[in-house]
Amino acid sequence: MAHEWLPSLLTELFEHHCSEDLNQLSSQLLHSERSASEMAVSEMVDVGIEHSTAKAERWDSSSCVLISYADTVSAEDQPGLRCLQALLHSHFNGLSSVVHVLPFLRATSDGGFAVASHEEIDQRFGDWNDLAALGEGRQLMADLVLNHVSASHPWVRAFLKGDQPRARCVLAASPNPCWDNVVRPRSSALFTTLSTDRGPETVWTTFGSDQVDVNWREPEVLLGFTRLLDLFCSYGVQWLRLDAVGFVWKQPFSNCIHQPQAHRLVEVLRLLLESRCPEGVVVTETNVPEQENLSYLATGSEAHLAYNFPLPPLVLEACLSRRADLLNGWLARWPQLPLETGLLNFTASHDGIGLRPLEGLMESHRLLHLLKQCEQRGGLVSHRRLADGLEVPYEINISWWSAMADSGRDPSHHQRSRFLLTQLLLLALPGVPAFYLPALLATPNDNASFRRTGHRRDLNRPQFQLDRLERLFADPESETSQVTGSLRRAMEVRRGQSALDPFAAMTLLSKDRSDLVILQRGDENNMLVAIHNFSDVRLSLSLSTLADSSGALWHDALSGRSLVAGQQALDLEPFAVHWLVR
Repeated sequence: MAHEWLPSLLTELFEHHCSEDLNQLSSQLLHSERSASEMAVSEMVDVGIEHSTAKAERWDSSSCVLISYADTVSAEDQPGLRCLQALLHSHFNGLSSVVHVLPFLRATSDGGFAVASHEEIDQRFGDWNDLAALGEGRQLMADLVLNHVSASHPWVRAFLKGDQPRARCVLAASPNPCWDNVVRPRSSALFTTLSTDRGPETVWTTFGSDQVDVNWREPEVLLGFTRLLDLFCSYGVQWLRLDAVGFVWKQPFSNCIHQPQAHRLVEVLRLLLESRCPEGVVVTETNVPEQENLSYLATGSEAHLAYNFPLPPLVLEACLSRRADLLNGWLARWPQLPLETGLLNFTASHDGIGLRPLEGLMESHRLLHLLKQCEQRGGLVSHRRLADGLEVPYEINISWWSAMADSGRDPSHHQRSRFLLTQLLLLALPGVPAFYLPALLATPNDNASFRRTGHRRDLNRPQFQLDRLERLFADPESETSQVTGSLRRAMEVRRGQSALDPFAAMTLLSKDRSDLVILQRGDENNMLVAIHNFSDVRLSLSLSTLADSSGALWHDALSGRSLVAGQQALDLEPFAVHWLVR
């Protein structure tokens, strides 16, 4: 199938190249580098690594993504990937069917997203065999950082010297009015001047001066990323996160985001992944307003999954305001997606809590109050620059655990209940849940790292000693043990409930309420009702209000308690969650 569609897609990307060249390029792209693959398989056999075979479906009710940096966990004289593997093997088997290792290639800044080499893993993390070992018994997810490379990348060094064809991989531009409408994710300069052998030349730096944009009009760029894809696949990567894919194509006199060629590139990468890994999954990362984000799922031929970006700020606002009206209104409009596509549902991540997805969903006074609430809990607000030079809030930088703190004298009051409420909601929604490892470890704001680096995102990018984590897990009363234990049990329940299948129907039963979020999953023959109390008071819910429940015997799959509709009411503690099945 790939060989049928790929040439026409390449024509849209490389319109100035003849059909003969594009046919040859298509053949190159579809020819996996067998030598690298065979070498990797041989090395993995030598070290005794076995990988589970691909599933019949790309994801199911047992699928759960765990997000972590390669150096989040450390131990003396041990590379980060091995430490991470040890922790996951001991404590996260039920919460890590897919592990997303954030950028692990050699890089120079931005938490690994300024990639300096498409061939080398940062030696602090280990080597390619350590990455493959992490995938034992689970699936691996890795990033293709598509928009840019580090200013130290070989492509940029070739640009400085004028060495072809790699010099053409860097996107050069002369600032002029044709770029006045470019959508910015940062407040840094859009262009940076480099000193080359030919004199000063200006290049695109959408995300900062150490991240030089690449020229996707040049086939050598696609070939380079395809070689990286081959390397990923040969060491067990099956899921691809396409970082900042909306920004990759720059068109004069446009906003330079979500251009048609960006969508075609996603299709190309999906075909290339599926030609190497038939059950592979492409995930698009576009921190933008909702309909723009969903556009990468709309045709059914681009991404398999897209990050559900409106979810984190809406859930956060509902928790802090104790009003779920906006969240309920949004859930009532849950999108109908093409078959075999879905949403990656998350709250915490390695980045901040994006605010662009709230455009059109939250009034300015509610947003302002949310920002103030987060700042009171030690959070910070990052900004981006509009075309007219105005800077506006772009994301909230705060750990999810700190965000769940109470505003009264005792910050821990209901903190765990709030936190679990937000994470259990992910398990009740259609799609695939994703958890950020530091959040599951109940980690507050990392103020020490922020003071050391000055980077606001470092508030939520902590690192841990493995022996310290082992002590926390050994203490059954620690927040770490309590949180992970509760979520492991919930995932066990989810795996056994076909009503919580990622593709099962969802109906909102709380459309006009601001205190509760009530979701009905499945159909009349196989139904689960997930009830979430977003208020800080105890409530009573008559079970007779649930769909056709008169006289029905209900069982709470989370607590094990049974109730009879019409005879009993369900008492809801503040921020409590119940999963009722008949």
